[in-house]
Amino acid sequence: MTEHGQRFGLFAVQDDELLVGGIRLSQLAARVGGVPFYAYDRALISRRVSDLRAALPNSIDLHYAVKANPMPAVVAHFASVVDGLDVASAGELRVALDSGAVPDAISFAGPGKRQPELVAAVAAGILINVESMREIVLLEQISQRLARPARVAVRVNPDFELKSSGMKMGGGPKQFGIDAELVPDALGEIARRGLAFEGFHIFSGSQSLRAASISEAQVKAFELSVRLAQSAPAPLRSINLGGGFGIPYFPGEAPLDVRPIGENLAQLVQRARRELGGVRLVIELGRYLVGEAGIFVSRVIDRKFSRGEVFLVVDGGLHHHLAASGNFGQVIRKNYPVCNGTRVFGGPRETVSVVGPLCTPLDLLGDRVEIGAANTDSLIVVLQSGAYGLTASPTRFLSHPEPVEVLV
Repeated sequence: MTEHGQRFGLFAVQDDELLVGGIRLSQLAARVGGVPFYAYDRALISRRVSDLRAALPNSIDLHYAVKANPMPAVVAHFASVVDGLDVASAGELRVALDSGAVPDAISFAGPGKRQPELVAAVAAGILINVESMREIVLLEQISQRLARPARVAVRVNPDFELKSSGMKMGGGPKQFGIDAELVPDALGEIARRGLAFEGFHIFSGSQSLRAASISEAQVKAFELSVRLAQSAPAPLRSINLGGGFGIPYFPGEAPLDVRPIGENLAQLVQRARRELGGVRLVIELGRYLVGEAGIFVSRVIDRKFSRGEVFLVVDGGLHHHLAASGNFGQVIRKNYPVCNGTRVFGGPRETVSVVGPLCTPLDLLGDRVEIGAANTDSLIVVLQSGAYGLTASPTRFLSHPEPVEVLV
């Protein structure tokens, strides 16, 4: 990544040192009390939300998918700037409730909800995206026991997928949701069992950088909802159109242009008013909102030379940041953006491989990357680390200490 207006990624650079929340990286490392650590920039999160809202119709509800980064301080910040939170476990539900989000603005999705999780969800009064007949049966029993009808939406496995997405979460056989052709039967069961039906949740894929593909999936999700609404036991109150907004990780990838998506959603808002009486349209984003606002920082503990190559051995590795190591679903390993945090652009440059402390060749954070020349104790930074970082990593692997997380 090259210098542009003294920024590396979204982060400001001053005197060739990365700033996080306006604080020099070296100062932040001292404040944290050691490395490795994750740091998330509060202002960058807020700016991403405000920039996105400026591109979207005012009536679109913006939700944060807590699974992207469930750090309580991060979730609490999002609760103050978005319209709702989406959780995927009882643990995330507790974090969401502690954040101050009102239960009406929290929804719960996941293909394997345990009975205690469903009890907690009904007791809290949140919206449950049901994904099987089993859940419908259990929710009837729980609703009777708690003397309050469960609020439910149906998560639909559509007959289409999000094109050019990193992960396909809809279309074809899937563990997620109820197949579209079976949804009318599920809606009948929801009505018969006295559950409070509110809408549909259709999530077809994630990590797409193509606005046209995302817009196409949103139109298809809306039109599928219109068809399924004919079998609904009550008027639709909400349609969660999913997310899919990607961020650029690798060389040659361009940032997602959200303006065409906003224009497409404006048309869908008009159609919703005509065809569904003004149902609320929701988009659910995680990685796009927080991914570029976070960094992972580790310290060089050794420089090794092996047959003409330089290896920087750092105290953080794949056990702390599995995605950056390329072991979180990449088909072909590519480097996340990496820099020497106190020599971002200037000084002599060198090509190095950044490796962690683990006894496995998979522990690789940067493969032959060019950075400012580093010494022992230099701070190595991995960008694009705000989403699916610490909690998506095997932190108990080889029993090393866990990193710290801070919101700055």
